[in-house]
Amino acid sequence: MLKVSEILRVKGNTLYTATPDTSIQDAIDCMSEQDIGSLVIMDHGQLAGMLTFREIIRYLHRAKGNVGDYTVRSIMDDAPVSVSPNTGFEEVQRLMLEKHARYIPVMDGPTLLGVISFYDMAAAIVAAQAFENTMLKAYIRDWPGDSQTSV
Repeated sequence: MLKVSEILRVKGNTLYTATPDTSIQDAIDCMSEQDIGSLVIMDHGQLAGMLTFREIIRYLHRAKGNVGDYTVRSIMDDAPVSVSPNTGFEEVQRLMLEKHARYIPVMDGPTLLGVISFYDMAAAIVAAQAFENTMLKAYIRDWPGDSQTSV
């Protein structure tokens, strides 16, 4: 069974974080410049929340497009679901669908290891299917021939 640790290994370990006191404008700037859809919000080494484009869009809609002087704390998801490196692929899929979460932090105890995105999950499915197809084709090519002849 595919585990979160394997997806993170393939994805790499670049992490983008902010604090609850980061301005919303700075968060938007970082997400835009880095072309990322989420920031993990850390406070004194602890997971404090998640900020995704969803929270930013909702905020901008309420504020009529005016970013203002507010901080991430006022709009972040302060109770994000997280997974461990040993969490199975199917469980991550279930959580993403159930919680409508496109980004899930991966925690090893209190340590942030990375973020699994909906895109990462889709890429892992495609890679796993390609590997399975290759293995099945190799198996079929090596299928033993029928050595018995009919009389």
